[in-house]
Amino acid sequence: MRRFLSVLAVWMAAATGAHAQAPSWPTHPVRVVVPFPASGATDLVARVVTQRVGQELGQQFVVDNKPGAGGTIGAAEAAKAAPDGYTLLLTTSSTHAISPHLLPRLAYDPRKDFTPVAHVADAPSVLLVTNSLPVKTVGELIAYAKAHPGKLNYATSGNGTIVHLNTAAFAAQAGIDMAHVPYKGTALAIPDLVTGQVHVLFDSLPTGMPHVKSGRLRALAVTSAKRSALAPDLPTLAESGLPGFSSVTWFGVYLPAGAPPALVERVHKAFTKAVQSPEVVDSLAKLGVEPAAPSTPAQFNAMVQTDSARWAGVIKQHKITLE
Repeated sequence: MRRFLSVLAVWMAAATGAHAQAPSWPTHPVRVVVPFPASGATDLVARVVTQRVGQELGQQFVVDNKPGAGGTIGAAEAAKAAPDGYTLLLTTSSTHAISPHLLPRLAYDPRKDFTPVAHVADAPSVLLVTNSLPVKTVGELIAYAKAHPGKLNYATSGNGTIVHLNTAAFAAQAGIDMAHVPYKGTALAIPDLVTGQVHVLFDSLPTGMPHVKSGRLRALAVTSAKRSALAPDLPTLAESGLPGFSSVTWFGVYLPAGAPPALVERVHKAFTKAVQSPEVVDSLAKLGVEPAAPSTPAQFNAMVQTDSARWAGVIKQHKITLE
């Protein structure tokens, strides 16, 4: 009996200790670093999601925009914060899967300086073509490009952007050659696409689809692995003759490296629950963004590393630089 009581006491002490170590987070406002400008896609996603998280947890979540250098300035600042849950980073593939392969001297290490927490949402892109092209499917576009080598060009939002990488990956898998015409944003490319001065553009759904619905442009496919609920009639590129093609801009939450596992789990549950709420789903849909399927922090990290390896290969193959 004495041995049983001794074991019981040890077990109760351990349980009490574990409970004491469980985070009471958050007890005061939480800073959410968004490494992109206010009113941009990442900023809007962050505000929609963190507002819901704050409502659920009864605490204020303050979005702090720290734009510059493709998001790397804000990411570097977040990496230096204490891993106590009061500074989060809500970012995209740009800072953790693309920029590390374009900027060799980053002020942070995306693997060592952060703790992955939650995959929040995804934004697929849509393949648009000018109406002057006699094509209505991806297969017809590829056939036309092969029959008219050197005649097609494509617009992007600049060197090394996700728009550039998507098009380079598409052209490589399709076995076609198109000339690159960079712009300072896809909005500036739309008028030239409408008039036929450029022929192809991978754009975001919310900015591209209004031009499709008005008849000014033609949409051929989406880049996600599955059809988008935001444009269910459009096939995926994988369905359209490019097996395995899948590309989205993902949005995710990170803590600085060294965050306790119990804290990581609490933050993860809060954000995962928030993005599944009907009002958040509706708000994200208006932004052309879909909530991510529930996953663990480890699964989120694995997805990011796969994404990073893919873009590293595209960047190397096409010798893409920021110049």
